[in-house]
Amino acid sequence: MAASTGGCLVLLACLVVSPLLLGGAAHGHPWGGLFPQFYDHSCPQAKEIVRSIVAQVVARETRMAASLLRLHFHDCFVQGCDASLLLDNSTGIVSEKGSNPNSNSARGFEVIDEIKVALESACPGTVSCADILALAARDSTLLVGGPYWEVPLGRRDSLGASIQGSNNDIPAPNNTLPTIITKFKRQGLDIVDVVALSGAHTVGLSRCTSFRQRLYNQSGNGMADFTLDASYAAYLRTNCPRSGGDDNLFPLDFVSPAKFDNFYFKNLLVGKGLLSSDEVLLTKSAETAALVKAYADDVHLFFQHFAQSMVKMGNVSPLTGAQGEVRKNCRRINGSR
Repeated sequence: MAASTGGCLVLLACLVVSPLLLGGAAHGHPWGGLFPQFYDHSCPQAKEIVRSIVAQVVARETRMAASLLRLHFHDCFVQGCDASLLLDNSTGIVSEKGSNPNSNSARGFEVIDEIKVALESACPGTVSCADILALAARDSTLLVGGPYWEVPLGRRDSLGASIQGSNNDIPAPNNTLPTIITKFKRQGLDIVDVVALSGAHTVGLSRCTSFRQRLYNQSGNGMADFTLDASYAAYLRTNCPRSGGDDNLFPLDFVSPAKFDNFYFKNLLVGKGLLSSDEVLLTKSAETAALVKAYADDVHLFFQHFAQSMVKMGNVSPLTGAQGEVRKNCRRINGSR
């Protein structure tokens, strides 16, 4: 089913988050030097170009909304939000696309390429690839029913990548809750951010290989995860066998996988979270469990916290001013071949 290509899909999707709620005020500015009006004079059509292309793509394939949102996550958790994820292999650069979290998994790069070509035609050398990722993530969320937020802009693009950082810093499906929390804390993100941003799993799909252990050998004893609902586990086994089928896809939210809502949290409450990293939010910490229950009960609260956390994540170690560059092609640094 294709998503709507314009407007707010539900009333709560029109939520606008106040700048005063959006975290750190580095350099006397609530967004640490980034601001939503950054391109208003240099490329006034920038936001509309991004929005239009994302809408067309999501209308053709709803799943792409989740894929574009995930690209922004996987970029920001490595070296900050600097579009390092988009770089291909080249002399001196080992692409993050080959890391364990991204290989055969991260997708949507051609959409970013399409947006970049359109922006280079309209405003050459002006809009960074890092800002494209941030805008595309917001627009994707909105198009499938999620909240709106103002995207602070002005990021520059990195001159390198870190496959080691990609392998080590991005939370993994089988990470323990303390490990996940630690990885978020390294980015300046807190417990609320952990749970709110995990709610992005209300859309999108996951590969069998990411949750097989829960079905067959969660504790090393050949048994399924006892926190997983038995009927749900049986359903998952039908297309996720003990061996083979690694790339078979399952919805992260089996109730409404194409809509951004709070069913992800409702699923956790009945043992139907797909990934171990989802279910531990309920079972391993009273603090995170309280947030899961609050978001399951109040979609407005979830939307508000998600929007705030997305802005906070988007402000992780951005390159600004004379740092980095504005790439002409998001896949390679300027001047390279």
